[in-house]
Parts: sequence; structure tokens; C-alpha cells
Amino acid sequence: MSDLNYVPLYPYNGTKATGGDSLTQDLNIYYESGNISWMITSTALVLLMIPGVGFFYSGLARRKSALSLIWLSLMATALVSFQWFFWGYSLAFSHSAGKYIGDLKNFGLMNTLAQPSVGSSNIPDLLFCVYQGMFAAITVALAVGAVAERGRMLPCLVFMFIWTTVIYDPIACWTWNPAGWVFKMGGLDFAGGTPVHISSGSAALAYSVMLGKRRGHGTTELNYRPHNVTHVVIGTVFLWVGWFGFNAGSALSANMRAVMAAVVTNLAASVGGITWCLIDYRLEKKWSTVGFCSGVVAGLVAITPGSGFVPAWSAVVYGVVGGALCNYATKLKFLIGVDDALDIFAEHTIGGLVGNVLTAFFAADYIAHLDGVTVIPGGWLNHHWIQLGYQLADSVSGFAYSFGGTCIILFLMNLIPGLSLRVSEEAEILGIDDAEIGEFAYDYVELTRDIVPTDAVEGSSKFSGDRDSPVGPNEKQFTTASRDPASIAQ
Repeated sequence: MSDLNYVPLYPYNGTKATGGDSLTQDLNIYYESGNISWMITSTALVLLMIPGVGFFYSGLARRKSALSLIWLSLMATALVSFQWFFWGYSLAFSHSAGKYIGDLKNFGLMNTLAQPSVGSSNIPDLLFCVYQGMFAAITVALAVGAVAERGRMLPCLVFMFIWTTVIYDPIACWTWNPAGWVFKMGGLDFAGGTPVHISSGSAALAYSVMLGKRRGHGTTELNYRPHNVTHVVIGTVFLWVGWFGFNAGSALSANMRAVMAAVVTNLAASVGGITWCLIDYRLEKKWSTVGFCSGVVAGLVAITPGSGFVPAWSAVVYGVVGGALCNYATKLKFLIGVDDALDIFAEHTIGGLVGNVLTAFFAADYIAHLDGVTVIPGGWLNHHWIQLGYQLADSVSGFAYSFGGTCIILFLMNLIPGLSLRVSEEAEILGIDDAEIGEFAYDYVELTRDIVPTDAVEGSSKFSGDRDSPVGPNEKQFTTASRDPASIAQ
């Protein structure tokens, strides 16, 4: 053994905020390379989830707005990454944070290097920062899907920066920072039931309310069918794979607790997909691909808060209850009259609430202690009855703060010249991809932008004017049409 090039692990000596002087000290000796490797891998897996969200949303939307949703997911990554560097990480995870929000001692990642993080002494601040930055980015990407088919891009970008600062950072602080009020109270949220899912879903609901309904909503003019189910499947695969880094990575080290989180994540996703598919089959006698994918996401969302606290068998319950309740929650938008185009509220707010509540029932002290460090009183499995109250307090406060705060942010933004939230009716008819981006997800959409059947120009009833549809193969005579959207009926 003495011949092996082995670097012994040393306890952190606490000398400097940066962890030490890298010119005179080896700062790696405080951390196990396996933990570092796993967390870098988990960071990449969570990053993979963000374009997954984009593809998932894009497939559910109509063809003429498909690219805009992928663009928004990528822009959320870029913009929130800057916000996180600028002050987001400091506001959420500074070592001297208060009960509700952190300070600016780590502004611009100042003094953020090799000191053990507030999340776990197993990884340094800098690694914890980049990992949690991906959580912030995907939360914003989930929320801004609410702009689908009628929201302007520029105000949405401004909203991303403000919302991450004012809404996400405080919720992340009070949930995961040891100084936060939910953390101190005893709330259990392993990977983001409230900070990620309840907050993004309630923000999406608020954004949908403030934007108003899409043109033609509630009439036969608006087609609700997803335009590209393949995109939905691709997005689901990215999410399913990436969620291993999302949940198992939240153990913040390579240990048995991470293994259990991976097991329950996969099991809940599988059962959620089967459950949703069976419910849809009962109603329509069709084996819906979109239904299966929606159920997988519902199962993943539901298991998120409990993934590091609950035994493997409970994941079946998370999948069944999450898949079923999220399925039925898709009807809520009709009851409350809100055009939540992509069912973000139903999937994420309701799924997150289900996960938080079930965690109160199934959290077990011996599962949390699989990392060899964490000690919790557990949930109802351990006869810790008050845990349900803690979980409900966490859920309700997160929903109220995110929904109310988002409404205020959007209301004030809409009063500022140049930041009106919604595109014009002309642009909505034209499509967000054309009006706001000038590029298209499909070549033939651009082809039909300027070319329509001759009969259509002459007023023939053969042409429906739906710019989402490719030109039919039997329509052989074409002419160049005006790009004025008024000349092309939706």
C-alpha cells in the first residue's frame, strides 16, 4: 500500500474564507476525488435537463412558436448563470445568511473557492455554487414556458433576472441554507419540491394570468394538440436522465444516500408514466405517448423533495399519486379560466405539493442517515406527526410568495415602456418564431411564409389559412402572397 500514490484526506483547518492559499497549499486535500467527480457529473446532468424542458415545451406548443420555447430554455441557462455569478449564489447560500435571504459577501463569487460549502462539508463552495446554479437555471426555464405563443421575449429576459433575484434566491435560502427558517423549522426538501417545482409552477400560473388567454382560446380556432410528439419524447428522455443528477446529486457526495435517491427517482418516474397512461386510456381508449411522458415528469416532480429521505417501496406511492393527481389537475385551468398552455401549474405546483406532503408520511430516519451524517426525526413512519405541518407550511409559503411576487413583478414591468408582456395580435397570428426570433423550427414553415396556393389569394375556400399547416400536395399552383398577417387568416 505504501507504493500507491495516495493523497490522504485532511480535515478543513478553517483558516481563510477561500479555503486557503492555493500557491502555498494543496486545497484538494480536504475533499475526496470521488465526491468531486460525482458532483461535476451531476452538474452536467442537471444542465442536460434544461434543453430537455425546451424540447418538451416545444413539442407541446404549436408549430409556429416551437423554436421560441427552445430558445427561452437556453437563454434561461445563460442569463441565470450570470445572475448566479453576479449575486444569486451569495443571496441564497452565503455563510452568513439570515432566515430569509443571504448577504452579498460572495458577490461576484468573491471568496468562493475551497471552503466547505453550506450544503455539505464534502464539497467546496465553488462546486456547490455551479451545481446549485443549474437548479436556479432550470427553475426559471420551467416557469417561463408560460409565455408560450403570446409572450414577448425581451420582457421575459428581464423577468428572468428579477424573478431569480427576488423570488428564487430567498426560497432557496430559507429551504436549503442552514440559516433558513424552513431548514431550522425541520422542513424536509431534498432536491427542490418548493424552491424548484412549487415556485416555478406558481410563477407560470401568475404569468399566464397576467398575459391573458391566447387568441382564440376556448374556441375551435385554437388547436390544443401537440405539434411534435417526438420533441416531447426527446425532452422527456433528457429530463429522465438528467434527474439522476438532480436528485441523486443532491446527496452532495457519492454515498448510499445518493444511490437510494437514484433508485426512487427511476421507480417513481416509471410508475408515474404508467399511471397517467392508464388514466388516459380509461377515458379515450388510446395509449397516449404524450400522456406517458407527462406521467413520467409528474413522477419525477413528486419524488424530488423526498428522494433522499424515503425508502424504495414508497416510490411506487409517489408515482401513482403524483401521476394521478397531476393528470386530474390539468382540468383546473378550465375551472379557474386561466390559459396555462403547457400545464406547468398542474405538473409542477401540484406535483411538488404531492411530493412535499408524501414526504411527511414516508420520510425515514435510517434513509437520511445513509450518508453517515444526516440525522432527522423522520416523518409518520417514525411517528413524527408534526412533520406534516412543517411540510404544509413550507409548501403554502412557497406558493404564496412565488405567485404573489410574480404578479407584482409582472404588473410593474407591464407599466414600463418597452416592457409590455404580450405581443400584438398581428404578431400572435404570425407566430412568435417569426415575429420575435425570425427563424423557424422547420424549413417548410419558412417556405409557406411567402408562398400560398393561388386559390387562397383569389379567395377560394379551399385554403384554410392555417400557417401551421404545410401546403397540401394537391395544390399545384402557387403565388407570392403578402407578408401582411392580416391577409392570412389564423
